[in-house]
Amino acid sequence: MTKNELVNAPDQVKDFVNALPEYLIEYIEIVNEALDLADVYIKENVVGKTSREDCIHIALATIFRADVLVSWNFKHIVNLSRIRGYNSVNLRTGFPSIEIRSPLELIEYEENN
Repeated sequence: MTKNELVNAPDQVKDFVNALPEYLIEYIEIVNEALDLADVYIKENVVGKTSREDCIHIALATIFRADVLVSWNFKHIVNLSRIRGYNSVNLRTGFPSIEIRSPLELIEYEENN
C-alpha cells in the first residue's frame, strides 16, 4: 500500500496497517525506473492516464520484486485483463511478471477435520 492510498482508506484498513509491527514494513522510494515503467503501462493502454498512481504502485512492486501485490482495486489492478497487460509490458521490457491478488485470495481457512 502506498502512503497516498492509506490517506483515503477506511478506518479499519488504517488501523490494520498501523497495528503492523515495524519489522514487517518496508518503505521504498519512487524511482525514475518505476515512473518510466508506469508510463509504458499507460502508453500500451493497459489503463488510462487517470490511473497513473495505480501504475506507479504496480511498477514499484515489479521493480522491487514484491512476492505479491494485494489490492481491493478490481477496476484497475486486480482485473484479469489488466494483470495480463501489466505482465505483458513487464516481460517485453525485461522485468518479471508480478502476482496480483485480492485480499480474499490470501485468507487461509482452518480445516476442521
